[in-house]
Parts: sequence; structure tokens; C-alpha cells
Amino acid sequence: MLQKRSLDLEMPEDQEFTSEELASVDTIIEQHKSRPGSLIPVLEEIQEAIGHLPKSIQRKVSYGLRIPLSEVYGVVTFYSFFTMVPRGRHTIRCCLGTACYVRGSKRNMEKLVETLKVNPGETTEDRRFSLETVRCLGACGLAPVMMVDDDTFRQVKPFKISEILEAYD
Repeated sequence: MLQKRSLDLEMPEDQEFTSEELASVDTIIEQHKSRPGSLIPVLEEIQEAIGHLPKSIQRKVSYGLRIPLSEVYGVVTFYSFFTMVPRGRHTIRCCLGTACYVRGSKRNMEKLVETLKVNPGETTEDRRFSLETVRCLGACGLAPVMMVDDDTFRQVKPFKISEILEAYD
């Protein structure tokens, strides 16, 4: 049984990671495995190191921390800051809260979808951008608002979106 389980860890999905990335995952697990309640910190560090938490990595965490895979998967899918898919180099957040929506953020989102050719929650093919919707960015007086990484753009109009995105490689 143990032999079969370790074979499961060597899934083809791991081929998307370099040997250095996989070694860093093993190191992170090793550093935390004796600490109770270490699942979330382990997942945070691994996501920071390799960018996302696909099922193959969740299996490694499950095995290394000796906790059920269902628990790992449950935490990854419950918390919005964890992702199972690769993220882009830049994250675009388009506010669809009431103030932004009333002032045109729906048109901004439509323009983003058209320009990037992805839907909210997806990443462009070149992994340049990930697109997200949010319900409030706390800048209602500047509506409609969108963010790219940590940069906030106020009173965004659809015709300005291409210009905004050009600044990000």
C-alpha cells in the first residue's frame, strides 16, 4: 500500500514543475510536518513558491503531513486566496460592487473579457494576466474602479482598458 501511494505522487501532472520547485515543496513540508495545525501555512508557502496548488501537489502535502487528501482539498477550495490553476504574472481585479456597477463596471468587465479572451477566474494563455471580479475595493467614490496587482485605476472607461494593460509586461 505504501509503495502504491508513493507511486501516486509521481503523477504526470508533476511534469509542469521543475525539480527545484518540487524540492522546495518537499522542504516546506519537511519543515512543518511536526507542527500541529500547519496545513494552511504549508499551503501558503507552497503556493508562494510554485504559484498554485494542483491536485498532484495536494497529494504530496497530504502524504507529507499525514492528513487526508480530502482535508487538504477542502482547505484549498474553501479559501479564495488558494488557487488550483496557474496564475498570471499580473492580477486584474474588476470591482462589480454597487457603486462601480451603477457607474459602468459591467461594461469594463465585458471589455476585459473581450480584450483578454478569458472569463473571470481564468488566466490568459500566455500567463500574463489573471482576471478576477470583486464586490468592493473600498474606493466607491472613485467608481468604477479596477486594480492591476497593487495599482488602483479610478473612473475607468472601457476605451482606456487597453492602454492600462499595455503598461504591464
